[in-house]
Formats: sequence, structure tokens, C-alpha cells
Amino acid sequence: MDAYDEGSSARHGPDASSRPAPPAQRGAPADSAEPDVPPGPPEPVAPLAPAEPVAPLASPEPYPSGEPRTGIAALSPRYQVGVALALAVVAIGVCVHIGMTFLHVAPANTVTRAHGKAVDDWIYPEFEQNWKLFAPNPLQQNISIQVRAGVRGPDGMTLTTGWYDLSAEDGRAIDGNLLPSHTQQNELRRAWDFFVATHDSENRPVGLRGSLSESYLRRIMVLRLGRDDAVRAATGSSGVIERVQVRSRTSNVPPPEWSREKVSMTPSYRELPWWRVPQDEARGGVR
Repeated sequence: MDAYDEGSSARHGPDASSRPAPPAQRGAPADSAEPDVPPGPPEPVAPLAPAEPVAPLASPEPYPSGEPRTGIAALSPRYQVGVALALAVVAIGVCVHIGMTFLHVAPANTVTRAHGKAVDDWIYPEFEQNWKLFAPNPLQQNISIQVRAGVRGPDGMTLTTGWYDLSAEDGRAIDGNLLPSHTQQNELRRAWDFFVATHDSENRPVGLRGSLSESYLRRIMVLRLGRDDAVRAATGSSGVIERVQVRSRTSNVPPPEWSREKVSMTPSYRELPWWRVPQDEARGGVR
């Protein structure tokens, strides 16, 4: 059989594809095949359009344009500078205060010996500290200052009031108060410490400041009694304070439950002699 026969049993050459012809070609007669058309000249290709220039990439903004700025970034540059200066001033003030407090409570050193007066001027009286760094000495006693008065009524009779615990009144005013006054916190304590430091155990003045401490403590007592509603109610708001007597009540702070320390819980008293009140103080002349 001729190698070029197109029958089903014809053998194909090695270059012939083993894939069967598509159906359209299998059913077509041999002489119906289209003659080969020689390739014509290539079609002209349209020239490429010149490339458009690419815009340079813009620098990214710190905040997306679609999101509003908040906080300091929302302010104008002038206000941002003002806020930065205000924060710097506050930071400097805080650092100075912390440094002054540290020098005040620290042991004596070269800086405090050279600039001790400047440190004391900064600390006293509003930022006073009663403890020392590296050697704290917490209070282990409760000391309350009490006073009673001799009041002369309109009939000329003198009435002696009961004891008024002024420290307890200050404690009630401070308890729960976020901003207690410096007077409520320290006036009585400082006045009593001043008196004790300038008097002996027999309440006799020692040195030139003894009489000054007595006058200071007496005037505080008169002013406090003059403002006390209980005193005015007892005297009918018409009495005049002629004399006052001060005493201290000292009791130990109880130890914690886990401690084995035993301390006496019985309070001790220190009574001062009666002090006569000058007329200008009794009439409210000292404020």
C-alpha cells in the first residue's frame, strides 16, 4: 500500500502527529483541501504613542487627608509652640521642686551647706517635711491640744467651760478633705512644739523666746474659742474670755496586730497654768 494513502490503515511517518485529525478534516474529501496560500507581506504595525511623563511621587503626609487631626496636632503652629513652652515650664518647675525637696530631706552635704537658705525658703511653710531621708522617724504618739476658758458673763460672774479638743476639731476638718488648709494641719502642732522647746518640765520659760511662745499659744487659743459655737452657746454669746488654760493629751499609737510589742494605752496629760487674757485679745482685737 502506498505510504501516502489516507486510509485508516495507512502508516504515518515519524514526523506525523499521532493525534487524530479534527472531525471536520476527517470527513472532508482529499481533493477538497484548500491549497496552501503563500504568506503575504506583513501588515503594517501602528507606531506606539509616546509615553506620558510620570508625575513624581509626593511625600507622604503625616496624617491621611481623610482623617481629622486631633490633640496638639490640630492646633496651628503658633499655638503648638505656646503649648510646648508651657509644658517645658511645668516640667522645669516639677524638677526644681523635686530637687529642693530631696535636698531638704537629705543628710547635710555641700549643696545644702552652701544654699541651705534658698532650700528653706522654697520648702517653708507650705512644703514642710518632718522626716529625714535614710533616717525616717515616724510619729509614735498621738498628741492632742485641749483648752478651757474662764468666761465673765454680763452679771459679772465667771464661768469655767469644759475642755475643748481643738486637735480633734482639726482632724474632723481634714478627714475627707482633698485640700485641707495649712492652718488646720500644722498651726496647733507647731505652736505646741514651740512652747515645749522653750520651757522645761515645770512649764518655766527657758531663754528669751519663752514668753513669745506663751503669747503665741495663748492668742491661738483665744481666737479658736472666739470662733467656737459651743463656747458662744455656753456663754449666751455675751461673755468675755478672761483667762485660758491649755493642756496636752498624749497617747501611744497602738502596735500592729502581728507585733509582740506591749505599750501602755493610758493617756498622759500636761496641764499649763492659767493665763490671763489681755483686754484687747479678749475683745477680739487680735486677728
